[in-house]
Amino acid sequence: MAGTRNDTHPPPVAGLLLAAGGGRRLGGRPKALLEHRGRPLVESAARALREGGCGPVHVVLGAASKEVRDRAELPDCVLVDNPSWKEGMGSSLRAGLASLAGTDARAALVLLVDQPGIGAPAVARVVAAYRSPGSLAAASYDGRRGHPVLFGACRWVEIAADAEGDRGARDYLKTHESDIVLVECGDVARAYDIDTEEDLSHLEEGPRSG
Repeated sequence: MAGTRNDTHPPPVAGLLLAAGGGRRLGGRPKALLEHRGRPLVESAARALREGGCGPVHVVLGAASKEVRDRAELPDCVLVDNPSWKEGMGSSLRAGLASLAGTDARAALVLLVDQPGIGAPAVARVVAAYRSPGSLAAASYDGRRGHPVLFGACRWVEIAADAEGDRGARDYLKTHESDIVLVECGDVARAYDIDTEEDLSHLEEGPRSG
């Protein structure tokens, strides 16, 4: 059953949640702490990774990291501090991949904290695209690539070297576009971001049910 974890044979795919953003266009409200159905947004994103079959789950924190630790319930998650979070998403991706280097994970599935429309079903679909430590896969929405993205462990060093500013792995993915396995998720997820005040209305929504 998709999303069901077998403790005797843990999945090879780790979850990597990037949750360090300071919400500059949201008046400086850290995205991890935005309220989503009565709880910090970071909780639902971490839960989507766990229920989608990822393990372990590492959460990269930055803005208001102490408050996130105090307020959010993140059981079975490894919390990773990124002191360079102001440099952009690239620094969080580097910190997260570095934190996974000592684990048995053979791939990392990267999810962004500000996409509450992406839940466990989409995560499970992309996890299922794992084939080897060289795998490269991504969710797609009506044929357009989005998150989550799966990076096989053999690719982590090169991805980290390319991850700069707010571009994250964008340059790497563009260079290796022909290697990407696209996994259609438009029927089970919505790929919107919470970037502006207008986007806050999406916090009352969630992943598709079908």
